[in-house]
Amino acid sequence: MLGIQMFRLGTIFSKKMPDMQVLVNDFVNKLKKRKIEGSLATAKMTAELLRSVISHQRVPYTNQAEALMDAIRAVGVQLIAANPIELAVGNIVRRVLHIIREEELSLATASIGGLNLAALSDDEADDETGDHPVLSAAAVAAASRSTLRAPSLQTLLDGVPEATATHHASSSGGDSDGKSKSADKNSRSRKLKHDVIEAVNELIQDIATCHEQIAEQAVEHIHQNEVILTFGRSRTVMEFLCAAKEKKRSFRVFVAEGAPSMESDMLLEFCLRGMLSAMRYQGHILAKELVSRGLQTTVITDSAVFAMISRVNMVIVGAHAVMANGGIIAPVGLNMVALAAQRHAVPFVVLAGSHKLCPLYPHSPEVLLNELKSPSDLLDFGEFSDCMDFGSGNGVPLLHVVNPMFDYVPPKLVNLFITDTGGHNASYMYRLIADYYSANDLVIQRRPASRN
Repeated sequence: MLGIQMFRLGTIFSKKMPDMQVLVNDFVNKLKKRKIEGSLATAKMTAELLRSVISHQRVPYTNQAEALMDAIRAVGVQLIAANPIELAVGNIVRRVLHIIREEELSLATASIGGLNLAALSDDEADDETGDHPVLSAAAVAAASRSTLRAPSLQTLLDGVPEATATHHASSSGGDSDGKSKSADKNSRSRKLKHDVIEAVNELIQDIATCHEQIAEQAVEHIHQNEVILTFGRSRTVMEFLCAAKEKKRSFRVFVAEGAPSMESDMLLEFCLRGMLSAMRYQGHILAKELVSRGLQTTVITDSAVFAMISRVNMVIVGAHAVMANGGIIAPVGLNMVALAAQRHAVPFVVLAGSHKLCPLYPHSPEVLLNELKSPSDLLDFGEFSDCMDFGSGNGVPLLHVVNPMFDYVPPKLVNLFITDTGGHNASYMYRLIADYYSANDLVIQRRPASRN
């Protein structure tokens, strides 16, 4: 099926645009090799690639929106398959499809509005002269329907445009009317692409500034002399805490180390600096960053969360993805923190940009909830190599190492979501998500109809 999508994508892009396919293949390879770290960077680069796809896509006179959506789907299927655990990719693909639908509807609505104005002026002219027929409501409705969907040949020949064209043909002739129609179609095609690209540019800007927009709300949630617990490392959380510090809030932060959770890019960076032993876990990195910004910080082990939670006023964490039911996919170990917070009645707050809002449910077949990381994060192979030989005699190793990447935290454990659009309860997330996506785009790869 993926091969079919590749062939379809190659067909969509013309021979005049070989660079577009190269860009797509390059981004797919980066996703497969996990060279792009973090949902924000992945979402931003995905949106930029899809913007290029739209810009290079040639659209026909009819079904312009559908042609753009077909191109986005063809690329989107490849991107999602390259790294299915990174839900931000699918989120952005669906967001762009929703943008195309909205812009098409906006143009159709504007066209209908212009038709209604034309009908009004015709009515006034008929009152004065009585020589021309009145444009009926049925004709207006037929024109509206033809604007909202691809016009058929019968509509072009017998629809409302014929009634208006008859009046103009007597004065200007059929040739000029045909040229006017062609110019209008070209103008609308350019208008649709322009509006979609502008909307995607706004999406990219929102993604790039989501940390700042979330951080602006920090002073409303963090108060004087509070103790905040966080887990691992999240740039959104760091900016949020530092924004409260800049507003002269005095508070202490407990950082659970989030073991084991060293991202590949940071692993390479700290290896080059010779700091791997001191900075093995993401929580250690966050603690160092907070101290450098002047925040009072205490590092605790993950196993000490239950012992320390009674001293905490609020838990503030980031998330990998926010699902449609209000549950979150987050770094492994965070479900334990959420349970501890619920047990001690401590508010559990999740910070997430709108690019992390996923319209799918955890049980959806399109969702891959987890991925296993390298066992070397847990054990040094050199020290445990004697336990990993095939000593049982039947070819099965004696020692197994399981290192999952994510936890699922159900919505009942989350008290508040803070996004770039404000604070929301978990029960409201499905309505917020519905504003960003269309129900027709939840499944990107449409399965062919079965033949009986």
